[in-house]
Amino acid sequence: MASVGFEGVSKVYGDGTRAVDELNLEITDGEFMVLVGPSGCGKTTALRMVAGLEEITGGLVRIGGGVVNDLSPKNRDIAMVFQSYALYPHLTVYDNIAFPLKIGKAPKAEIRRRVDEAADILGLQSLLKRKPRTLSGGQRQRVAMGRAIVREPSVFLMDEPLSNLDAKLRVQMRADIKRIQSNLGVTTIYVTHDQVEAMTMGDRVAVMRRGELQQVAPPEELYHRPLNVFVGGFIGSPAMNMLEATIEHRNGVRELVLGESRIGLGEQVLAARAALASYDNRPIILGIRPESLEDPALAGGASPRLRGRAELREALGSEVLVHFSVDARSAVTDDVRELAEDVGDDRAIAELATGAPATARLVGRFDPHTRVREGDMIDVAIDVSALHFFDPETGLAIRDA
Repeated sequence: MASVGFEGVSKVYGDGTRAVDELNLEITDGEFMVLVGPSGCGKTTALRMVAGLEEITGGLVRIGGGVVNDLSPKNRDIAMVFQSYALYPHLTVYDNIAFPLKIGKAPKAEIRRRVDEAADILGLQSLLKRKPRTLSGGQRQRVAMGRAIVREPSVFLMDEPLSNLDAKLRVQMRADIKRIQSNLGVTTIYVTHDQVEAMTMGDRVAVMRRGELQQVAPPEELYHRPLNVFVGGFIGSPAMNMLEATIEHRNGVRELVLGESRIGLGEQVLAARAALASYDNRPIILGIRPESLEDPALAGGASPRLRGRAELREALGSEVLVHFSVDARSAVTDDVRELAEDVGDDRAIAELATGAPATARLVGRFDPHTRVREGDMIDVAIDVSALHFFDPETGLAIRDA
């Protein structure tokens, strides 16, 4: 096992494209670190620089404290699991797993021991004599993991290993990979575009954008305390609602103004968010997680409310996602545009290109017992204590240290 460190690491291609820009990140011994971000953010390039598959333009990459910039991939004591399983179709499961050991001319008894141990960990003992074409996608991915495990590396590098699996199998494999990594205790860097994978698997998650590290933190901290608009909007499904708002201070009372709506912040919220005092009568970006919006009939207690029209109701069994429009404006920033482009929201992209319309669309995560129906004019309760506030110019979260 070993730590992995990026010290001012950059990758600049011949055409001037800066894929990774001054990356500083320390991954501790035995940690499961997830690199996540939109396509083209530099996460795979960073992984490939650790593996030695991509030349480093500047900075240092360390494994176990030693600089590996000039070491060949085979001398870095790492093992990779790719998006494609890269199995040899003519070899059995046993021989596919054993392949790196045979290339390394390990003794037959040692090969048998390591393959058997990997097969036990991955539940592959009954499949060792079969060929890859007879296996399911999940079984093939486990064989690919077995080939990495038998090498007993100091570091696992995983590049979107679940992207070719169907949704149900991905859920199972997420749990399997996390369990296996925890049992083995091997330092792991896992690259994914899927923020659900990132949140459920990582000990810490590093969010990247345009080659730059935005924030690195445990999943819950990323979710509840995003450093900026981009992280707040990227992490979470459904995504955080982003609105233009103004804080008005009148007669000793501070209110959020959203279109025609006014929402009192209250003493408790202001005491916890003292930094908001410097934004009196100034515009801000308001972030609202879907779970902070609820059917007032089921919310319990008095809560500030937004008036809107229910446009779509998605009943998921354990919850109902209600899409509704309100008299307010969606936030329009480069961050918000990039987030819309990343998920392919053509409608949002078109709207943002011409400026925010007077009506914003929000998503609320309602109790499954809600009676809200499409087309209804509804009041929506807001949990003011869970709101997020961002500076519209810098995109940074407005909060105390």
